[in-house]
Amino acid sequence: MSIRVDRVASMLQREIAEILSTEYSDQLQPMVTVTGLRVTNDLSIAYVYVSVLGDNKEQTNAVFGHLRGLSARVRGSLARRIRHQLRGVPEVRFFLDDTLDHAQRIEELFGRIRAEKDDRDEVS
Repeated sequence: MSIRVDRVASMLQREIAEILSTEYSDQLQPMVTVTGLRVTNDLSIAYVYVSVLGDNKEQTNAVFGHLRGLSARVRGSLARRIRHQLRGVPEVRFFLDDTLDHAQRIEELFGRIRAEKDDRDEVS
């Protein structure tokens, strides 16, 4: 990616995170965090990766589904904020970032391995 694309992606991530936390925070309960953003080289599509703090998978999926429904409104808010910085406003597509879930699962597996190793060492 070029420097311009990186800078635009960084700006879009900040702006979308701000939009979600100020304009839609009451609709997106529990908390939604923008964890990353990737934009196409022609700046036409912004892929927004979000993490949803939910009590269970159903609640997380419900909040994420609502967020995907808000993508056009988020794009409109984004257009008002960046109208003097970009010629066109990219299409906004949300994706659920489950990196934290994977990291937690890996930590659990490592914990089990450590516990089994400790049990073997005690027996020997």
